[in-house]
Amino acid sequence: TFSPNRQCTRGEIITFLWRAAGSPQTSTIAVIEDIAPGQFYFDAVTWAAENGVVSGIGGGRFAPNSNVTREQTAEILYNYAHSKGYDVSARADLTVFPDAGSVSGWAEKALSWANAAGLINGTVRDGQTILDPQGSAARQQVATILMNFCQNVKK
Repeated sequence: TFSPNRQCTRGEIITFLWRAAGSPQTSTIAVIEDIAPGQFYFDAVTWAAENGVVSGIGGGRFAPNSNVTREQTAEILYNYAHSKGYDVSARADLTVFPDAGSVSGWAEKALSWANAAGLINGTVRDGQTILDPQGSAARQQVATILMNFCQNVKK
């Protein structure tokens, strides 16, 4: 089942992106401690690491079963777009969001680009539109972000 309200994992988002890219073969075996051949996301994470789409969470780990955050989603798509030669120069002023100060430093450029490109537009909580950068992304949200990516991001 699709389970649209279930949180999307890091392994799932990379698998979605890998499949959208045509499930390309890899030429190396990624040296990532917490993935192994036979896991559904192994080829996808290997491909993503090989192409600079992901670099893990540190310590040689990827955390494939952890929920993907909104800022991680932005970073993954920014890195993918950059690796494909797409234009990633657009930037949005994130200070219009009341929680802009909670964006991790490593994700600022990617989240600013993702907002400018219409991929991540904020979410409403308690009547306010916020970025919620460390918030988990539900599968339905990731599907919408990926659809927006396909429609909005060009070379």
